[in-house]
Amino acid sequence: MAEPLLDRRLLERLERLTLRWHKSFRGLVGGRNISRYSGPGLEFLDHRRFHQGDDLRAVNWRAYLRLEKLFLKMFQTEPRTPIRMLVDTSLSMSASPDPADPGKFDYARRLAAALTYVALVRHDTVVLLPFHERLADPHTASGGRHRFGPVNDFLAALQPEGRSNFLEIARQFISKYQKPGLLVILSDFLDDGDVLKPLEYLADFGHELLCVHVYTDSERQPQLSGETTLRDAESGTELQLALDAESCRAYTEAFDRYASAIEHLVLRTGGRYAGFSTSIPLDEAIFEALDLTGAELQRASRGA
Repeated sequence: MAEPLLDRRLLERLERLTLRWHKSFRGLVGGRNISRYSGPGLEFLDHRRFHQGDDLRAVNWRAYLRLEKLFLKMFQTEPRTPIRMLVDTSLSMSASPDPADPGKFDYARRLAAALTYVALVRHDTVVLLPFHERLADPHTASGGRHRFGPVNDFLAALQPEGRSNFLEIARQFISKYQKPGLLVILSDFLDDGDVLKPLEYLADFGHELLCVHVYTDSERQPQLSGETTLRDAESGTELQLALDAESCRAYTEAFDRYASAIEHLVLRTGGRYAGFSTSIPLDEAIFEALDLTGAELQRASRGA
């Protein structure tokens, strides 16, 4: 068995969280979010007249004895929304100029483990999908918290490889997963090609995006000066630069504009965006990714 990605204390704090979605996906039943649609369930909603072919087990027989008419009991249903999680395993995720930094790859794996555990506690099903130029073999997590062990082993066994290609990933994903649902993407969103169009493409097919943007402090605010050689972690291409404080400031501004463009697109399509450095404690990152309110954050932090 692989080393645990999450410690027991963090797992206990995750017990009270929920992986939520905002959209209503018509025709999907079961899960944790309340739906607007009626059907078999636990919470009584209303009555309607019985029609030929309806389930006799849902007939209100007491009402029939009083009124001599058949009425069907309707119950509140909950949506069973497909949850898929794209985990970036491209080589750029392993790049970490600072040896003291835990690195994006390990951080993203732990985030994926935490979010999957939250879903398992609520008896949701999550399909984990590592990706770089292509989608790797998926792992389906379901059956409750006691099935978290295989999830930990699957994520711990992942290794960085290949180059990013978001356009190809979007094409492959849409081809394979046509039923809309919640799509969680954990990535540094570094790609030689366009990232925004593929994200919009995924949203246009009805998927609700939860984009978790992971980066290191040195990626956003490089502390470099003088003649510097930068090497692309995925292509191996080297670039010779002369850097000073002003050029580093300009780079940080460009990084922030790029992150803001991703956030704007995701929010415009009805999704959610969370971006943070690997220097942020993992539990804080999880709360931000789950879009908790202040009161929810306080309760989760207390474990109450």
